[in-house]
Amino acid sequence: MKLLIIQPYLNIKGGVERVILEIAKHYGATIYTTEYDKNATFEGFKDVDIKIVGKDVPLADRLPYRASQGLRYGYNFYHMKITDDYDVANPHISPSEWIRHKNERVLWYCHTPPREVYDLYAVRMMQRSYKEKMLYAAMTGAYKVIAKNIVKNIEEVAANSQITRQRIKKYYSKESTVINPGVDYEKFKDNGDGKYFLYPSRFVVNKRQEYVINAFKKYVKETKSKHSLVLAGTLSKDPEHMRYMRHLKSIAGSSNIKFISNPGDKKLTELYSNSTAVLFAAINEDFGIVPLEGMASSKPVISVNEGGPTETIINGKTGFLVNSYSDMAERIKQIAENPSIAKKMGKAGRARVIKHYSWQSFFESFDKLAQTVAKGKKSK
Repeated sequence: MKLLIIQPYLNIKGGVERVILEIAKHYGATIYTTEYDKNATFEGFKDVDIKIVGKDVPLADRLPYRASQGLRYGYNFYHMKITDDYDVANPHISPSEWIRHKNERVLWYCHTPPREVYDLYAVRMMQRSYKEKMLYAAMTGAYKVIAKNIVKNIEEVAANSQITRQRIKKYYSKESTVINPGVDYEKFKDNGDGKYFLYPSRFVVNKRQEYVINAFKKYVKETKSKHSLVLAGTLSKDPEHMRYMRHLKSIAGSSNIKFISNPGDKKLTELYSNSTAVLFAAINEDFGIVPLEGMASSKPVISVNEGGPTETIINGKTGFLVNSYSDMAERIKQIAENPSIAKKMGKAGRARVIKHYSWQSFFESFDKLAQTVAKGKKSK
């Protein structure tokens, strides 16, 4: 099967990029993207056929960074006509699905409808100036109209979780098939307890690192523990992300809270393997690779009780689902003071990942959907 992957950017390390890399390797796919930084994303992309596509949009560089990005991505995918031979076009992050405007045989693997347009719209707008709010309100309004008209014609949509499936139905009135991402569990190991709790996620406001910081500070204040908290993840040059990082450091205020920006893949795997437990606090996360990687490393995972982690973590068996940062602080204490519980949960978590979240399972489902699209059964 000749599969083309469509993705706006390849310039960070995240769960989306892991999924795209695995799909590209499985099919020997070509990736169309407007931005590629081989030094900022996973090294494996160096072995993939990547084509830089698109062109600059007049006046886009005069807009705020994120608005400029959105306009350029949307314009290019909306107007792009694929000239290469292909069986299935496989877009990922929005608005790459706009490729459907001039092309058929599209299987959109939706990681989530863009959250700053929909469920996180109010949160993101709070960070912006009055002029920026006016601009983004106009742009998101236009986006919603265009997106809904395009998505209704897409042949098949796959969602990475039940919550993403619900969002697709709510915002686009479109049905989708849930196919959970896989984890390369063989590369994750348990190298013991290094006496630190780990929250590995991109430094963006929806990952809500302050939730974990507040929980950990409460735990330390009440117990005088010598454990550390390590926050590690991609930090882009986006001004909004840089401001958020400064905010996090200002509230941390402790020598036992450490920040690691842009760790390599090897370093991140090492951080998992030596942690006491993995923490997670993203706002209503669409799926969440972090909890799976934590469990694959035989570590208990303490996550907020919302979004994708409620589908992957078994509360009380592979980790804990919490409803407040005070609750998280209590669970941190429980894990820190009871190594036997941590070990038992870690073992159960790894077994769950191996059984339910392998790449083999992913491709068994993805292949079936791709074949349906390639046969033209849904094409118009």
